[in-house]
Amino acid sequence: MKITDIRATTVTVPLEAPLRHANGCHWGRFVRTIVEVETDEGLIGLGEMGGGGESAEAAFRAMKSYLVGHDPARLEEMRFLIANPTASLYNNRTQILAALEFACLDILGQKWGVPVSEILGGRLRDRVPFASYLFFRYPNPKDGSGEVRTREQLVAHARELKERHGFTSHKLKGGVFRPEYELECYRALATALDGDRFRFDPNGVWSTETSIWFGQQIEDIRNDYLEDPVFGLTGMRRVREKVRMPLATNTVVVNFEQLAANVLDMAVDVILLDTTFWGGIRQCVKAAGVCETFQLGVAVHSSGELGIQLATMLHLGAVIPTRAGCSNMRAARSQCRQGPDSASNSIEISWLNTQSCIGG
Repeated sequence: MKITDIRATTVTVPLEAPLRHANGCHWGRFVRTIVEVETDEGLIGLGEMGGGGESAEAAFRAMKSYLVGHDPARLEEMRFLIANPTASLYNNRTQILAALEFACLDILGQKWGVPVSEILGGRLRDRVPFASYLFFRYPNPKDGSGEVRTREQLVAHARELKERHGFTSHKLKGGVFRPEYELECYRALATALDGDRFRFDPNGVWSTETSIWFGQQIEDIRNDYLEDPVFGLTGMRRVREKVRMPLATNTVVVNFEQLAANVLDMAVDVILLDTTFWGGIRQCVKAAGVCETFQLGVAVHSSGELGIQLATMLHLGAVIPTRAGCSNMRAARSQCRQGPDSASNSIEISWLNTQSCIGG
């Protein structure tokens, strides 16, 4: 079987309301690139990458000169063709590689009649739990709905998600208001949802001193972890010495060299694997094996994905042996207008769908 064509299309998905974060705001939509890889047997695999537009589509078209005629089963060869370490110094294609790997795995699942999780070594679990993902939000500019600014609005939003999806773990995206106010909001969540577990993520914008202060103030809460309170392994290491809870990251350990540095001088307890940031599902499985060896926790990072990448995250969550509580995925796309109506906080993997990645 050979690759005959690669196509890329930019798509946008509207949000209920603009999502606020430390670096600004998601202004009402997520932009993604959907990738199609076609073979000489008529099979088409789908992949996904964050961002889009002409430059992203052109980057995928440029891959045709490398990959047309290539066997989609030779995934490691593809990695060295387009993202070997030396070439990546000049042209980092990690996320491009990830999207193409998704599509090739999808093709293989269709060809062999098995789910992608079976190609990755076989599932260890049939259901992958989710955490809710709570943002401070501006009101929808069209109708004024969806604002989350006050403690009362935040608690009401969290209760709505819990009632709709059954979440028992909740992550709050901070770094928007003063740390003192966000502490009040976080504690209000813990009080209102007593018995559940919680996570906080200010996107690395605090100083080390503020991070230590905040971490010490929440030690009595049932925290899964404190995520990226400060940027850099050195800052995280200082915080870890002073607070009594796991620290997690999706920013300062996103490749194997950084993972090795963390193992040699521990700064982070939980690695939030991202199937795009690491260059594909297979790279995440490798990283999870390292984490298992050194007894590091693992969860899965959400980066505004649509259904294709969400499927890759589910297959990853099904096969890795090490997890830290619920997978850290966007609340079943609950921020999107097309969010599902499931009353469960976990997603069951579909093992029989021949369109492996897309079917779940």
